[in-house]
Amino acid sequence: MKNTVVNLNNCDSEPIHISGHIQSHGFLVGIDEDQIICYYSENIKSFLPELTDKLFGQNVNRLLTFFGINNPAEFISNLISSSIESGFEQHRPYPVNLGSQPYYLLLSPADPYYLLEFEPAIEDLHSNIQKVIGRSMSEMIADRNLSNLLHNTVVQVKKVIQYDRVMIYRFAEDGHGEVIAEAKNEDLKPFLWQHYPASDIPKQARELYKQNFTRLIGNVHSIPSPVLASPILEHKPLNLTYSQLRAVSEIHIQYLKNMTVESSFSISLMYRNELWGLIACHNYTPRYIDYKARESAWLLGLILSSGLEFKKDEENILVSEKFKLSGDSLSKYLHSSDNLKMALTGHQTTLLDVADVTGAVLLFDNNFCKLGKTPNDSQMKELVLWLKTQTITSLYYTSELSVVYPPATVFSDIASGIMVLKISNNEEEYIILFKPEVRQTIRWAGNPNDKMETVIDKGMKNISPRLSFEVWLQSFKEKSGKWTDQEISSVTRLREDVVFAINQKAVEISKMNEKLKLAYDELDTFSYTISHDLKNPIAAIKGYSELLKMDVQSEDSIFAVSRIIAGADRMNRMINEILQYSQIGNLNLYRTNIKTRSVIEEVIEELKVIYPERKIEFQISRTPDLYGDRLMIGQVFSNLLANAVKYSLNSNPAVIYIDGSLVDGEIIYEITDNGMGIATKHLSDIFGLFQRLDNVKDIAGSGVGLAIVKRIMDKHHGRIWVESEPGKGSSFYIAFKQ
Repeated sequence: MKNTVVNLNNCDSEPIHISGHIQSHGFLVGIDEDQIICYYSENIKSFLPELTDKLFGQNVNRLLTFFGINNPAEFISNLISSSIESGFEQHRPYPVNLGSQPYYLLLSPADPYYLLEFEPAIEDLHSNIQKVIGRSMSEMIADRNLSNLLHNTVVQVKKVIQYDRVMIYRFAEDGHGEVIAEAKNEDLKPFLWQHYPASDIPKQARELYKQNFTRLIGNVHSIPSPVLASPILEHKPLNLTYSQLRAVSEIHIQYLKNMTVESSFSISLMYRNELWGLIACHNYTPRYIDYKARESAWLLGLILSSGLEFKKDEENILVSEKFKLSGDSLSKYLHSSDNLKMALTGHQTTLLDVADVTGAVLLFDNNFCKLGKTPNDSQMKELVLWLKTQTITSLYYTSELSVVYPPATVFSDIASGIMVLKISNNEEEYIILFKPEVRQTIRWAGNPNDKMETVIDKGMKNISPRLSFEVWLQSFKEKSGKWTDQEISSVTRLREDVVFAINQKAVEISKMNEKLKLAYDELDTFSYTISHDLKNPIAAIKGYSELLKMDVQSEDSIFAVSRIIAGADRMNRMINEILQYSQIGNLNLYRTNIKTRSVIEEVIEELKVIYPERKIEFQISRTPDLYGDRLMIGQVFSNLLANAVKYSLNSNPAVIYIDGSLVDGEIIYEITDNGMGIATKHLSDIFGLFQRLDNVKDIAGSGVGLAIVKRIMDKHHGRIWVESEPGKGSSFYIAFKQ
């Protein structure tokens, strides 16, 4: 057999969900949808010594003869049916007796099979779990201090499962973990604030924690039992993702042995469907916890997850509101002042308040205006020269400037993090924000670079992860705190306000019009070239295809010709949209008073005809009248409402909210949906021509609609912006001057 190197780098690819073994404290039976036994663990006879024949091919009811209680003949069928109806959202243990011993029967899916797992039922709960949970919830609500909540949770879990050590282990963005709370026996050395490399809990293990929220290893010294398969399934391993008995990786077993841990138990902590961390429990002697006790501990973990989500959301809302207030103030200054520099730097609220930064620079009209702690003038000039060589469309940021721009090393103490807003497409004009260096010393539980390799030889594994867990210190410098989503949203909105203000200045508009005229002339030439050079051939293609369709007979030929015709129609629509986009700049505005509600209702009626099968709720609130070109304004609402419906495809019902209000001399309309939302990093790009995001590739569209809306709003000297969050929908805002 060829030697295979096993190490802590390639264990990320180890298929632990199909390990082929289970832990030996229970046994497993796998059945198909007809309830025929297709798999079972080799140790089944240890629990059912009277079993003499093989079970493959037999109905699962064959096992009823070994149960020491009276069960209806179809109780396993009924258990499967009820679990399917509940979506297997939780394991519902069914008590059974094997001889005189009580067991729990657990059912879980293993598509296309079902797992029946039998575990010993041991009365191991020495406290009233309802009181424990009630007390934990009360303290969570009463105490707004997160560290107290974390500490209380580990103490309560330790009371329930009686392990030697219970920790809360938080994952960082790079996958490594840190112990942030701990309850332990007094004789044990603390692990609090120690960090562990990502390889200790590899990626595929973290993915399993997102699907199966608890994991018990009762005894690291026990020998796992193989899962046997019927002859026709020998080469198809059983998926044990949702198994409670699944044996863990030998690498992890050896890792625990190296830590002198003989039993472990973990509970997933989730935040917005992602793995935030674990409640990690260690015992230094073998310790089996029955399912009821594990479930009780999981409930405490669920309470903590809910508390974390509440506190994190509350924190995000407070930060967002703080930045929003600052942004609102700057927006007012911009709209009331002809001096951009004064608006952004000359009041109580400045550029320093739109994000958690200590320095800011406004580069405008070839002049620097600096706030707070920034690089000196010479360093700034060199930095700007470097920025000009970078492809920055609107927004750029990094927390490690010296990595991409090495000269930044000399001023890393004041500017290790940088965010750049390009506020002019044709000039080198920027807003630059700085975060200072955050020096950090991490206490690793052992050197994270120690990855001991061994060899699998002649089928025998001898895996040895790192042996040392002595504290190892590592220092980090030239790195700032991360740029948060709230900061990105705040500065993105600021950029839109600044660009809008710039566009209102007469001198700048004059300069831009000269440049735009050339661009529009080229666009018009290009558009009419498309119209004349492409529309006629496309019409010919469509016409000949329709004639050809009348003559072909086979279904494949009809399908192929139909695809050609559909493609020609799509191309024709795209040409029309490009022409429409290019011609907006040349069209005259015919301003009139517009009854906005009637415009909105007309668009809604059209959408109901287009989407007759969709369940859509349109909620129309205030609709103040507008003054503008009715045709163009109708097109704005048509595009925005159509997008709201289209990108709420997966919402049932789709809820579209429309409201208008008068704010500081502007009529602002809000159109909000409960659709798929937009990632923060894409918010500044969506109004560009042909901008299509990755998550909407399957939805029909050309990427021109929002660009048309933006041009119409510019022509009306109005504004448009968006606020959105993936999975929570989007809110588009259009603002018209009174």
